[in-house]
Amino acid sequence: MDAEHRHIGDVAEETSLSLRTLRHYDEIGLIVPSARTEGGFRLYTDTDVARIMVVRRMKPLGYSLEEMRDVLAVLDRLAEDADDDDARTRLDEIRTEATERKSQLEAKVAMADEFLTQLASS
Repeated sequence: MDAEHRHIGDVAEETSLSLRTLRHYDEIGLIVPSARTEGGFRLYTDTDVARIMVVRRMKPLGYSLEEMRDVLAVLDRLAEDADDDDARTRLDEIRTEATERKSQLEAKVAMADEFLTQLASS
């Protein structure tokens, strides 16, 4: 193993995701580690970890695994060709949807705050 690769345990700690979650992402092809040791242990690069963080940030917004896969595919297309108009249009749609999901989440947090305030005053 070289300095560019990290073991799954280190990545789990860095991303606050469980080993089980990272293994599952690999098994379903959502986030596939860039390499493996001779013994078959998963090895992740900085690029892999950045992709994991994109997925981690989508989780609280309620994205399904298939939706996450779609977002990653769009980001991959743009990484290959920044002038891909179809991918750029899809990214704009994703941004709009993410903003809507964030607003819904903020509304839920506001209701939770109101509930906690009611409990505190009881």
